[in-house]
Amino acid sequence: MAHHGKKYRAVREKLDPAAVWELEKALEFLKNNKASKFDETAELAIRLGVDPAKSEQMVRGTVALPNGTGKKVRVLVFAKGPPADAAKEAGADEIGFEELVAKVAGGYTDFDVAVATPEAMKEVRKLGKVLGPRGLMPNPKTGTVTDDTAAAVKACKAGRVEFRMDRNGNVLVPFGKLSFSVEALAENCRAVLTAISAARPATAKGIFIKRCTVSSTMGPGLRLDFKEAAA
Repeated sequence: MAHHGKKYRAVREKLDPAAVWELEKALEFLKNNKASKFDETAELAIRLGVDPAKSEQMVRGTVALPNGTGKKVRVLVFAKGPPADAAKEAGADEIGFEELVAKVAGGYTDFDVAVATPEAMKEVRKLGKVLGPRGLMPNPKTGTVTDDTAAAVKACKAGRVEFRMDRNGNVLVPFGKLSFSVEALAENCRAVLTAISAARPATAKGIFIKRCTVSSTMGPGLRLDFKEAAA
């Protein structure tokens, strides 16, 4: 059983476990009842009505947050030639090819997003054991395998986040900082809900989004009224 601190318990005691919240009111509660001194991240947790054992029902994609993430995103790019130059011009934090592949193979993962050209992926695929478990492997479905490295870097820096279902059918997506206004957080959260709804697999049956909860990094979760939140 997880052990929670006094601040967490104090916030949780204010909540009715059976309550279902409107999005803006839930965000106001989180902002007014912080469980730590640092600027916590607002997170959306969703329980999906899919069969995680079926590969065709995997849910994965990206969403551009209208108001950014509030976090400096470190972008690494595997490329050479003009795509490498374009990535540098766009503000990539680290760029390279063979030598960078070797560096990451040695355990280097001090970055938030990895982008690769299709050419570079021939070598980057060898990094599956390093990048895969950390969710850092470039993927065409998320726009991180592309020759247009400049656009990919700019999108990642501007606030594009990736979502991916875990083996239990859950998705957890950060969508801003508690220092954001309620309006900015709500707009970001609705963008995430829209993107995940649009990613529904064709073979999924019944209710797709079964439950969604918002929380802060250190705080308890508040169950949302999905129909209201997605409106």
